[in-house]
Amino acid sequence: MFQPISFTPPDVDPATFGFAPCEGGVCAAKGIKASGTHAGFRADPNRLDLAVVAADETCVCAATFTQNRFCAAPVQVSRPRAASGVARAVMLNSGNANASTGEQGIAVAKESARLLAEALGCPDEQVLVASTGVIGQQQAIDPYLEGASAAVAALGSDADHAHAAARAVMTTDTVPKEVSLEGTLPAGEGAEPRVVHVGGFCKGSGMIMPNMATMLCVLTTDAPLTAEAARAALLPAVRASFNKVTVDSDTSTNDSCFLLATGAAGGAPIERDTPEFDVVAGALRVACETLARKIAADGEGATKLVTVNVLGCRTDEDADTVARSIANSPLVKTAIFGHDANWGRVAAAAGKCGVEFDQYDVDIDLLGVPVLRSGMPVPMDEEDMLRRFEAPEVSIVIDLGQGDASTRIWTCDFSHEYVTINGDYRT
Repeated sequence: MFQPISFTPPDVDPATFGFAPCEGGVCAAKGIKASGTHAGFRADPNRLDLAVVAADETCVCAATFTQNRFCAAPVQVSRPRAASGVARAVMLNSGNANASTGEQGIAVAKESARLLAEALGCPDEQVLVASTGVIGQQQAIDPYLEGASAAVAALGSDADHAHAAARAVMTTDTVPKEVSLEGTLPAGEGAEPRVVHVGGFCKGSGMIMPNMATMLCVLTTDAPLTAEAARAALLPAVRASFNKVTVDSDTSTNDSCFLLATGAAGGAPIERDTPEFDVVAGALRVACETLARKIAADGEGATKLVTVNVLGCRTDEDADTVARSIANSPLVKTAIFGHDANWGRVAAAAGKCGVEFDQYDVDIDLLGVPVLRSGMPVPMDEEDMLRRFEAPEVSIVIDLGQGDASTRIWTCDFSHEYVTINGDYRT
């Protein structure tokens, strides 16, 4: 009797870092307010389309952005601003990506930031902007003329305001995606323990294979991170989470992930490579992984969250290549939608990607059941597999038997609805 492959996934348990879920979403961090309003980017007056997340005072920031060469105007404006390490607010709209819009698009992005800065009473350069929606359509400044000040007037610090902001950035998302955690930092010499929070939201459902972060994400913490520490905490969290999500293998023109650190928890600044930093960085990774899983589970038309675990590789790069080949395979994804335990498609996807291995060293588990050992099929109970497909999450584990490198990627199945959504996207 073959046993399932033994594999300890690289997920992070919040309890490992003394954190637990709490209320508040992006507003869980002290010193943060948020709002979601209708500004007019969308025709439906009942649909929120403008989100603002603002700190009470200028705070530390860090960010990552898309590596797509067709990066949108908001990315071009926000990237150098975020590099300064300080910000006051992030403003995000849905309904228009402001991508491939040239100098006019950049002018609109800058003017929209100026309008929000004026309403907040801060320098223009302290406002970061992001957009999501249809590519190649000029974005009018009109929605911002009243929308920016209305969004500031609507700012609040409770969970309802956080939820409104999360809803305002949705496009083909079916649900808002939020996270909030609370924990206590270890007390340094002569210092009292500090309670800190990490919160955030993201949007993403299609055009998701981030090569930096997710479609749009805002994270907040009241931990007093330095700018260097904020960058050092955000980048590994992004690499281990949002960079491990794929819905359809397409990297957006607008991907942006922002972190605002208010320092409102008090105490001395937290530098990198300290016990306090390790705790906050761990909590940020938990938050990012939580949001990443929600993106995959809410992929356009998805019915299943799919977790692809690859181990036994020579290098991390090999593991990632194999995992993406499997996770992006239309044949694997459609088989899962059809509840077909067709492990041959997994094997074929692994074999086509250019990573060298011996097929007779390979083991595969599907839905926790051994289906391939040493390159040869293992008899399986088809009725049992059909029952297992009723679970909301489908797991695939493949061991190439070549080394110690491993990775995990989250994706989803492909349904008829994916084609319908994307066939009708502009109509």
